[in-house]
Amino acid sequence: MANDASTVFDLVILGGGSGGYAAALRASQLGLDVALIEKNKLGGTCLHNGCIPTKALLHAGEVADAARDASEFGVKASFDGIDIAGVHKYKDGVIAGLYKGLQGLVASRKITYVEGEGRLSSATSVDVNGQRYVGRHILLATGSTPKSLPGLTIDGDRVISSDHALVLDRVPKSAIVLGGGVIGVEFASAWKSFGTEVTIIEGLPHLVPAEDENSSKLLERAFRKRGIKFSLGSFFKGVEYTTDGVRVTLDNGKVHEAELLLVAIGRGPVSQGLGYEEAGVAMERGHVLVDEYCRTNVPTISAVGDLIPTLQLAHVGFAEGILVAERLAGLSPVPIDYDGVPRVTYCHPEVASVGISEAKAKERYGADQVVTLKYSLAGNGKSKILKTSGEIKLVQVRDGAVVGVHMVGDRLGEQVGEAQLIYNWEALPAEVAQLIHAHPTQNEALGEAHLALAGKPLHSHD
Repeated sequence: MANDASTVFDLVILGGGSGGYAAALRASQLGLDVALIEKNKLGGTCLHNGCIPTKALLHAGEVADAARDASEFGVKASFDGIDIAGVHKYKDGVIAGLYKGLQGLVASRKITYVEGEGRLSSATSVDVNGQRYVGRHILLATGSTPKSLPGLTIDGDRVISSDHALVLDRVPKSAIVLGGGVIGVEFASAWKSFGTEVTIIEGLPHLVPAEDENSSKLLERAFRKRGIKFSLGSFFKGVEYTTDGVRVTLDNGKVHEAELLLVAIGRGPVSQGLGYEEAGVAMERGHVLVDEYCRTNVPTISAVGDLIPTLQLAHVGFAEGILVAERLAGLSPVPIDYDGVPRVTYCHPEVASVGISEAKAKERYGADQVVTLKYSLAGNGKSKILKTSGEIKLVQVRDGAVVGVHMVGDRLGEQVGEAQLIYNWEALPAEVAQLIHAHPTQNEALGEAHLALAGKPLHSHD
């Protein structure tokens, strides 16, 4: 394998998704010589097969719902159906613009960008396209891919993954979504807006089971009103083809039929056959194990993003990439508090949170030391204007800081920024209550909730 002085770098990054490209940009900014290797497209899953395209589909669904419901606002409009080719053109246009911008950013930082499938060949080198790239440090950022279950074959036709769903050339008449987590409920929501009859199958007791139980129940109530069906607490047993679709059997004996089955049970790390084990990197169930600074057990190798067992969120990978770059440049970055990462599920209605759930707070601090407050959006003027219902729930350590903010309602994902500050700056309810929140905004509901928790409610009562 050939290499020369031009292929020796301060940092060689394997994977150009959120974690990899963020590390490359920050490391270059700090004066390091960087090589970034990506086998597909710069931007990775988030830009091409995840965050951006799914949110574009969800927004198209929101526009469809707005057309259907226009008369509620005194607007004469009609909904004539979904032009799926037009939806894809819109979606792909968003992706293309961001992709071009990202390519320009990487080029402007004089990062050596290599297209090709790389493989870790030692603790300090990556081989790609017959060339060896040597780095004083290696960053593994190879991301994730949709998971399936043993015996469940994703054929790309009747049994599909989220990758297939993003390029589907039709709006299915009916669909079964296997998995009620973030991916599952977002596709269920978009498809319902497009006119699909949707049934979600989730083996755990609630939809979005990683969220506070109150948020899950509010989402379930909203989905019932929208006509989205779901089966909770029973696990997938098997699937068979019918004349024009699929038949799914659950372990409780119930059977569901639809045109197609979307397997949305999560994403697994891309780590097999890439030389990680051979280089001595410690792994568990396909994930690369790291410490709080994203360091593996091999001193010259770090890892970030979906490859490691942290939250599978693009902005988490992004932050981890920056952390690694700053550490390698000799700075002193602070380890990430993963509880303090904002989380948003962009279905209709949205589910947003930061901090810990009521259940986790009671486990951590003791049940008698946890105080909660729920503030209904029914008292919020902007939410009334938007015709959205929902709730903000606060979790507080008694006489102390707010340790959890959990929100359900249309557009509430846009309010998670202040919620992040409240949690991460360990704000007391009285400190937030004294801030003036603009009226009429949904942001005002956060202020009202803290007013109530501070003992001086205005637009709420017991």
